[in-house]
Amino acid sequence: MSQHTPHELAEEFPEHKQQIHDLKQNDEHFAALADEYHKVNRDLHRMETEIEPVSEQTEHELRKRRLQLKDEIAGYLR
Repeated sequence: MSQHTPHELAEEFPEHKQQIHDLKQNDEHFAALADEYHKVNRDLHRMETEIEPVSEQTEHELRKRRLQLKDEIAGYLR
């Protein structure tokens, strides 16, 4: 199995890599959002690859949360 986890912030917003780095260093709220996104994304990847199988409902709810976080992060990057 590949070690690569899809949907990392640097892949989702490649044109904003430096801005993401700077915000994580200088903005506590953004850093918390990025940390939560990272955790949710990793958890989802584990579910999708069946390392940690869960119900479809649980996976669906986590996908919704990832999208919410991504939307909020995108707002910061605009």
